Parts: sequence; structure tokens; C-alpha cells
Amino acid sequence: MGFSGVELPVIMVVEDDQLVQTMVEAALADGGFEPAIAASGEEAVTLLKGGLTKYRALVTDINLRDSMDGWEVAKRAREIDPEFPVVYMSGAHAEDWASKGVPNSIMLAKPFAPAQLVTAVSQLLNAGTPLT
Repeated sequence: MGFSGVELPVIMVVEDDQLVQTMVEAALADGGFEPAIAASGEEAVTLLKGGLTKYRALVTDINLRDSMDGWEVAKRAREIDPEFPVVYMSGAHAEDWASKGVPNSIMLAKPFAPAQLVTAVSQLLNAGTPLT
């Protein structure tokens, strides 16, 4: 099974608000990424652990309706890959980022422009793995 053309970087998006989901999906697609939507933190972590798809970054809302919030999803993602790029989205919890966010992540306070999201993901992907 070969892929034709360029394989786009797949970005895991965890968002349970349909409107935000649609905006994020469109922004990433326009930015040259392939968004993969997970409606819950549990689903996202299961997909990340499954390893069937090579996700390149995580974009997660902080407030999720299920038991696992965005902070937890990001921590789990980092357990799987310590360098995994993370972009948080939040309307209310942006100030908690310093204490609860993982290192080398970006916080986007809602409302944000679609271009800001694409820029944040691009920045993290372009930063690459620092040479130690």
C-alpha cells in the first residue's frame, strides 16, 4: 500500500466542541497538515499508544468532558515520546500553563486566529529534536 504524493504530517487534535473542532481541522488542513480528531482524552491516548499512525504533534483543549483533561493527555503523550510537540488551547486555564503544562509546549488562549494555531504547530515541528 503506497501513498501517492507527499505524506502530510498528522496532527492529533483533542477537542470535544464541534465548532472549535471544525475551525482547528480547517486551519491545520489549510496549513498543510492532516488533522486527526479525537473527541476525548482517553481516545487520544489510546490512538497515540496504538502506534498505527505516526502523529507529529498534539493539539489539545484543556477542558474535556471526560475524566482526562488536556494536561493529562499531554503528560501521557510525553511518556510515549519525550519530545512530542504539544499545543494547548484554553479559554479559562491559560494561566495554569506555567505550572501544569509540559516543557516546550505552546498555549493558545481562546479565542485565537486559525493562523496562530498553524504558526504554533509549525514552530514546534521546526524546532525539531535538540541535539544534546
